Amino acid sequence: MSPSARTPLPPLDPADLLGIDDLLDPEDLAIRDTVRGWAADRVLPHIADWYEKGELPGIRELARELGSLGALGMSLEGYGCAGASAVQYGLACLELEAADSGIRSLVSVQGSLAMYAVHRFGSEEQKRRWLPGMAAGEIIGCFGLTEPDHGSDPASMRTYAKRDGTDWVLSGRKMWITNGSVAGVAVVWAQTEEGIRGFVVPTDTAGFSAPEIKHKWSLRASVTSELVLDEVRLPADAVLPEVVGLKGPLSCLSHARYGIVWGAMGAARSSFEAAVEYAKTREQFGRPIGGFQLTQAKLADMAVELHKGILLAHHLGRRLDAGRLRPEQVSFGKLNNVREAIEICRTSRTILGANGISLEYPVMRHATNLESVLTYEGTVEMHQLVLGKALTGLDAFR
Repeated sequence: MSPSARTPLPPLDPADLLGIDDLLDPEDLAIRDTVRGWAADRVLPHIADWYEKGELPGIRELARELGSLGALGMSLEGYGCAGASAVQYGLACLELEAADSGIRSLVSVQGSLAMYAVHRFGSEEQKRRWLPGMAAGEIIGCFGLTEPDHGSDPASMRTYAKRDGTDWVLSGRKMWITNGSVAGVAVVWAQTEEGIRGFVVPTDTAGFSAPEIKHKWSLRASVTSELVLDEVRLPADAVLPEVVGLKGPLSCLSHARYGIVWGAMGAARSSFEAAVEYAKTREQFGRPIGGFQLTQAKLADMAVELHKGILLAHHLGRRLDAGRLRPEQVSFGKLNNVREAIEICRTSRTILGANGISLEYPVMRHATNLESVLTYEGTVEMHQLVLGKALTGLDAFR
């Protein structure tokens, strides 16, 4: 076929420089657009105020709405879950975090941590009792792994569960727990004589409390709590029966990290788009600053990293859908995409100048949120060591 006979290319879409949307089928696009529309209607008009006040009002109503969208436990099968593909779940995470990291965190902790743990390691009775209500957003869940003195080293956790007859008795503390003070159920990991076990803990159980953590400068529109377990007595069937050891919580974390790979690009996209629009309208020295070479260089570099990150997320999503995604590859994605997303936010702030620190624009809010996202579900250093071990075969964790 001669070049003149080829079908003319459509005009270049500045919002999709690489034509990544061509990788998506109509159902993917419909899910993405539905979540984007919900976030635009229910979150964006209010998020700056919520962030400034350090609160997430109406979280239970938001959870029910997210449940009606099928966004909770989105990629899980059965029990009222949507059974969506990994790519579709990733697209939802991207759109939710483009609104705010706190909203994506609500969904990630509910679906990829609490629900995933019950779905993968729970008994049939546990699944039937908890998952339908959690998928509908009627029950909010949380995930208790991190402790005040043990974050990157969960094997050293001090929370302990001992047998008392047929019961279990849990004692300990968990820290930095998203959804904690509004949760109806907590998945709590504890040391036992058998090894680390997971427990499904109704939050109205005697001895359980979840004081909210205040004075945060990141994830301000998110509920973050401490979990206090003071001789919490549970029946024998509260334990997750299908896993013993760190494999349980770490597999949950890997699932949550996958959503972060996508979500971080949502925060980056929001900041990048704000910078592009600002550069086209803000005038200095008699013309828009977007017409200056240094500004265009910043925009070009940000666009390259943004779209590379989205392509990486797509690649990992396809591997997950094919059952071929490795934890080391998730670490690759989390390390790269969150780190690059923060840099995009910081560069966007320089384009906006002093206006970049104002809540009138999303840039500083995303940047401060991403400082938490950089740390949770594995710090930069931990993911570097995961990749270092994969490259050398040598374990540098200890």
